[in-house]
Amino acid sequence: MLNLVLYQPEIPPNTGNIIRLCHNCGFTLHLIEPLGFDLDDKRLRRAGLDYIEWENMKVHASWEQYCADSPEATRYAISTKGTKRHCDAKFKAGDHLILGPETRGLPTEILENMSTDHILRIPMRENSRSLNLSNAAAVLVYEAWRQMDFGGSE
Repeated sequence: MLNLVLYQPEIPPNTGNIIRLCHNCGFTLHLIEPLGFDLDDKRLRRAGLDYIEWENMKVHASWEQYCADSPEATRYAISTKGTKRHCDAKFKAGDHLILGPETRGLPTEILENMSTDHILRIPMRENSRSLNLSNAAAVLVYEAWRQMDFGGSE
């Protein structure tokens, strides 16, 4: 299936919602440390997570470690700096979709090392604040999954 990557997420309930989202859609979730919380944080668990929802999650100690763990991955960054809409990308099995932390987005040094065709944006009205991280993840996950004809769903 596909992979969703959270670079240094900060807010436990957002990550909890995304853990459940990934489980329900068959995505593997990658968390890149440092995290803004402990994985046993009660606010994370308050999202109603069951143990099975954690089985397709990987934690990486750093961006460099994540890249070393998946050297052949096709990566797409989601950023307000993107010029290509998320729905114009052609996702395929195994792709990695990367979202930055809630308060600052992905760092420039990550974006500078990606093809501009792989820096995507979710359309919004002018002068709007960014979407909540878990909402942005849901928009992205369902578009990518739709392109794969919702493989694995009932």
